[in-house]
Amino acid sequence: MNRAFSVKSLLVAVLAISAGVVSAFAAEHPAAPAKADAAKGATLYADGDNARGLPACVSCHGASGNSTIATNPKLSGQPESYIYKQLNNFTGPERNNPVMTTYAKMLSDDEKNISAYLSSQAPKAGAAKNKDTIELGKKIYRGGIADKKVPACASCHGPAGGGLPALYPRLAGQHQDYTTAQLTAFRADGRKNSPEMSIIAKRLSDDEIKAVADYVAGLK
Repeated sequence: MNRAFSVKSLLVAVLAISAGVVSAFAAEHPAAPAKADAAKGATLYADGDNARGLPACVSCHGASGNSTIATNPKLSGQPESYIYKQLNNFTGPERNNPVMTTYAKMLSDDEKNISAYLSSQAPKAGAAKNKDTIELGKKIYRGGIADKKVPACASCHGPAGGGLPALYPRLAGQHQDYTTAQLTAFRADGRKNSPEMSIIAKRLSDDEIKAVADYVAGLK
């Protein structure tokens, strides 16, 4: 066998695989528009667009993204690329929500720069409420559940729940009801935009989901 040809063939194969990995990552984690305009995002968030029937986001997600409605997520301080990705997912099969799917489809890429505004806002702290499950939630979040092959939540979302830009959301201070609902949706394949979370959620019981959701609500 020609050694030079063999090495060249191997190099071509490696480059092809690398390109495939990069393409898959880009498809799952679309980057936000390069020129984000947080000021325009702030206006759209606060006022909506009556001409198109687009309501103000603040009515559901609260001032500066600090929702006071337990079933609606707090968006303040979430990574810009993560929020942008979720808005895109609401327009496809990955996430289906009668309200958010309708409104996300009204947004152009430029208007999705609302994510730039929300990522710049300071999140308000939440609090754990169930003292009886706090230790279970802490154990799962920090160390996972070895016999169920559940990894520590902290390994992706950080020890303080701050998340990782573009990949994993901020969980610290998030409403218990919302986190519980999302984990339950992942478990039932009602939410399909994270294969990893679907696998993990299927290994959690209702009590374990509620315990970890309550624990992360108190992280700061």
